[in-house]
Amino acid sequence: MEHFADRLRAAPQSRLQRGAAAEALGLARELARRAQRLEAPDVEPREMPDAGMFAAADQITVAGNDLAVVLPADADVDDAVRVVEEAQKRAGV
Repeated sequence: MEHFADRLRAAPQSRLQRGAAAEALGLARELARRAQRLEAPDVEPREMPDAGMFAAADQITVAGNDLAVVLPADADVDDAVRVVEEAQKRAGV
């Protein structure tokens, strides 16, 4: 997650506009949704707002850290790692 966020911060604006920022926002929303489901399973998750392409890296970091905090100690994190890796590949950064 941190690697993806760092790559986004270093990416040129043109790369962000070509879809990297949208992919990052989608990832941040997915991580936030997972964290909310763990924290409050009976409550409909709120969607992370689009704060703009230059905030996408920060949104990934916040959502990923939120998820890490609420994951149970015995949680299998492989799925979350796979989701992040796939998003980074699709973003091309």
